[in-house]
This record gives sequence, C-alpha cells and structure tokens, in this order.
Amino acid sequence: MVTPPEQANLSPDVLKKLSLEQLMDLDVTSVSKQPEPYGKAPAAINVITSDEIRRSGASSLPEVLRLADNLEVAQVSSAGWNISARGFNSSVSDKLLVLIDGRSVYTPLFAGVIWNNQDYLLEDINRVEVISGPGGTLWGANAMNGVINITSKDAKDTQGAYVEAGGGTYLQDFIAARYGGTMAPDLYYRVYGKYFDRGAESFSDGTGAQDSWNHGQAGFRLDTDGSSEDKFTLQGDLYAGNTTTLPGGEGTPAAPGSSSGGNLLGRWTRTFAGDDDMSLQIYYSRDNLVVPFQSSGSIPAGPLGDSLDTIDVNFQDRFPLGYSNHVVWGGEYRFTKDVVQDAPLVAFAPDRLDHNLFSGFFQDEAKLLPDVTLTFGSKIEHNDYTGYEYEPSGRLQWNVGDNQMLWGALSRAVRMPARYDHDLEEPSPVYGQFLDDQGTFLSEVLVAYELGYRAQLDPKISTSISAFFNDYTNLRSLSFTPVTLVPLYFGNNDLGQTYGVELTADYQMLAGWRLHAGYDYLWESIWVAPGQVDLSNGLAETADPPHQVFLRSSMDLPGKSELDAAFRWIDTVHNANLGAASTQVVPSYAELDIRLGWHAAPSVEVSVVGQNLLQNEHVEGGVPGPTQEEIARSVYGKLTCQF
Repeated sequence: MVTPPEQANLSPDVLKKLSLEQLMDLDVTSVSKQPEPYGKAPAAINVITSDEIRRSGASSLPEVLRLADNLEVAQVSSAGWNISARGFNSSVSDKLLVLIDGRSVYTPLFAGVIWNNQDYLLEDINRVEVISGPGGTLWGANAMNGVINITSKDAKDTQGAYVEAGGGTYLQDFIAARYGGTMAPDLYYRVYGKYFDRGAESFSDGTGAQDSWNHGQAGFRLDTDGSSEDKFTLQGDLYAGNTTTLPGGEGTPAAPGSSSGGNLLGRWTRTFAGDDDMSLQIYYSRDNLVVPFQSSGSIPAGPLGDSLDTIDVNFQDRFPLGYSNHVVWGGEYRFTKDVVQDAPLVAFAPDRLDHNLFSGFFQDEAKLLPDVTLTFGSKIEHNDYTGYEYEPSGRLQWNVGDNQMLWGALSRAVRMPARYDHDLEEPSPVYGQFLDDQGTFLSEVLVAYELGYRAQLDPKISTSISAFFNDYTNLRSLSFTPVTLVPLYFGNNDLGQTYGVELTADYQMLAGWRLHAGYDYLWESIWVAPGQVDLSNGLAETADPPHQVFLRSSMDLPGKSELDAAFRWIDTVHNANLGAASTQVVPSYAELDIRLGWHAAPSVEVSVVGQNLLQNEHVEGGVPGPTQEEIARSVYGKLTCQF
C-alpha cells in the first residue's frame, strides 16, 4: 500500500502499475485542505492522475477536464470552452472555482474562467482534483457548485530534459521543452516553454469561423527538499496568445483578440509533525485581455480591453486538538485592480475599480465514534460589493469497514457579484443606455444537501455515487425600471432548484486493462420570484444536458504499446439567449477519442490521437444562429523524448 510520504508526485510508471485499491489510498487535499485518502474523502470528488492525462491524448486543460465525470465540458469555438459542475453551464459559467497550484484563476470581470488563458505543460501536472458541490467553507465565495484544484509536480520530480513536438489537423503544430536540475544539494529547479497553433472551426452553415488560436507560455519552479521542517516553493509563468473571430458571423470582417500576462507565487510550509503544519502563500498575477465586439446599428465595432492585477496573501494552520479533533483555520487577503478600456458597444462603470476581499475560515474534524467523523466549520468573507458573507457547512462520514464509506453534507455557499453583474453598461443611440448598472446586485445564495457512497467492492472493482439537492435564491435576472422600462439592469429576481446523481465505477479487467464508466443525471428548475420580473423567464442562466454517459478503456498491448479509448454521450441541451423568452436546442451527440502509443525506447514515446471520430463535426454549445460553431474531427501525432 502506498504511504502518504511517497505519494506526493508518483511517476507515470508507478501510477500505471497501481491497483484500484492503491489508487483509492492516494491522498487528496481539496476536500478538507489536509491530506486524506481519496477513498475516505467525504465529497463528490474525481481525481485525474498524471498517467491518465498522458494516456488520454489531451492537449489542453479543458480536454483534461473531460476525464472528470462530474463536470459538464462543452467546446463552443476553437478557443472557447464552457465548463461547470451541477448545472449553470454557459459562456459565463460563474459558479465554479478553479485553482492552479493554489492560485485562483477566477476572474472578477465576469465571474468565471477564461479558459484560453489557462495553460500548462501537461507532462508537469501532478494531478487534478475535481469536487462537484459547494466548497465555500474552505475555498470561499464562488466555490458555489464545485472546485477544480490543479497541482503541478515538485521540481525534484521533473529532473532532466523533456521535449515534445507534433501536429495534425486541428492542433496544427506544437512544441514544448522542459529542463530540471539542482542549484544546490537540496534546491531543485525546472524551466519550461511551450507553443501551439490551433486551426479554425466552422459555423453551422459550413462557412469558416476564422477563429484560429495560438498560445505560448514559459515558466519556472524552485523547490527546497532538505531534511529541515521548512519547505519553500517559488514559481512563475508568462503567457501570450492570439485569437481571430468573426464577431457577427460570416460576412463580417475578422477581428483580432489577444491575451497576455504572468504570475509569481511563493509558498512557505513549516511542518511540526505529520498532521501539524502551517503555510504562508503569496502570489501576484497580471492578466491582459482584448476582446472584439461587433457593430450594432450606428454603434461601430471595437475591442474591449481589460487589465487585471491581483495580489493575494493566504495563511493556513492545521493541528490536532486532543485525541479526537483536527483543526484547520486560516485567513486570506486579496486585492485586485481592474482597468477596462470600454468598447463602443460594451462599457463598465467605473472603468477602473480597486477591490478588497478579506476572509477567514475555521474547520474542525471531530471523531464522534471510531468510524464516525463530523466535520464542521465556516468561512466569513468581506467584499466591497455586499459586505459580509457566511458559508458554513457540516459533513458526516461513516467508514463502514475498511473499504466502504457513507457521507452526507449540508452546506451554504454564495457567489458574490462580479463586475459583469454590478458595473456593466451597454449604450444605445435611441435610449441612451440599453443596459445600465444599478449597483444593487446581491450575492447569489445556495443551500446544498448531499449524500454519497464510495467503496472498494473487491480488488478489481471500485465505485462512487453521490446525490444532491440544491436550493438557490437571489439568482441573476434581467429586469427593467418600472416607469421607463429601459435601461434594463441585472437583478436578483430568480429562484431555482436542482437535483441529480453522479455515478462512477472502475473495473480492473486484467493487469494491463482497466475500464471506467461514469453517468450524470441533472434536473433543473429556474423560475421568477413571485411579484418580480425577469425578461429571460429564468432561462438565461442554464445550458445543461440532463444526462451524460462516459466510458473509457485503458489497455497495455504487446510490443510496449498502449491503446486508450474514451466515449461520451451528451444529452440534448436547451439553451437560451440573454433576454430570450424561450429555449433553443443543442442536439445530443456521441463522440469517441482514441490514442495509440508506442514506447519506441525507454525514453522515447510515439503516439497518434484521434478526437471526435464519430462525426465530421458536431455542435456542443451556443445558440443556433450565424455565430454557432461546430467542432470538427481531428487527428494529431506526438513525439516525446526524456533524457
């Protein structure tokens, strides 16, 4: 059985040889902010290992997230992705918190993640932990429906040189390199760089979308690994990319978009004992974005520019309290400076905004009986829009023997306003302002009820099932002023309820052949509160399939070869435009990805990946019309060398 000290950064060769029982004992940290075996973590969590990433053939972080059965992942353009958990998937998927090595990539401009800005050398990712369900008690506002925690490998585990290159139809060409070494006996480093070009997709009528995408990124990481109780990490990244779009569809001139930025993060951890430590993390990030907007009537086309600076300081302490309690507490301060260059069609008032976020949390894991544990706590945050927010939760866990676990949870979580909710304006040559900010938007509130079961049924079979009921208040609505009707504004006039089931199962068919199955069911109901108005009739916030089915096979073949296949079936999506009174349909679809890999030498691997092989093209999201794009079948080859 793998012991916790050996788990931090297991190599792909070790991971592929682990049994299902050993994988259930791998430690995860996202559920309680302290290491605990995946099989005993009381939450709906999927863990994506580095070996699964390699064998999937994924070439981007959104493609990696297709391996998480508890997410909804829809590609809507060459560079555009809609990703959410437990509903509310749309171009502004605003209820999912994403962290990369402890750094939040959730933008306060529109409350979501700009996925074409998020990249990493996938070879250097240690694991991805995906929690569906609220995580506000530990992670704060905006961890409303889920948390994605992406962690990279320590520099010690990426020593030597690594090079990859390849290309194909949609992923036209890519190259990446990394080198790791030592600067002192206990000081390890790595540096990396990568670049890719991705081709354009097509509109539903067959014309070209001209939305090609390129992106380059470079970075470094330093880690100490001495015998001392102190450990230090320093890491940073720089990136720049370009996209081209036809904002109004075929017949409009192509408009350029771009993104660039960087980050620098430092972390100090002091360990007093195995379950007694504290950490201090500080990071700075800067992100620049240019988004083209089409013309409307007499309003000309023009780009929206945004520059965001973030400084974040985070402290955490955990310690045992007596024999039966383990306490985790901490605090965080985040400062953001957002500067917007308004487009002719879209503006934010004020165009510059400084925002402060203060928070503190406390959580106690109390052992009520030898096999029963109650985890309770709360986070308190203060933001400049709505003041204080409270996010308490309680989780009850019953370990039924060594290999089975039942859990239940009751949680309150919030999504605090973004600038999109609070400060957005759209000018109109007729009305002066078509959409205005009223400065009255409140935080959206969720009360969630969850039940779950996870088990290692025998050495070859493991399974997990979770059920949830979510009750939402203060959901975003599109409202109007009682007298003049226009300008419109965003209010909190909608209510909602969702419930569903998430099921996963793994079967070790043979020593070199593993099968995986996943199924999600989601029911949603959003309605306007009595006596209130929403011009969208509660339809604009969701675009989610009721059913999702996932099947994967991972097989080792003779001759040092590997064959991996991933099938997905996504049910019909009922989608609505902002302000629409009725839904429009994105048809259900089935797709298949296949990867064939060959280890030509111990340090050389050749692979061919086919994606979306069942159809020439298909639609995954968006609204039917001139700007809806189809995702095409693609094939690429890849060569990797390590020395």
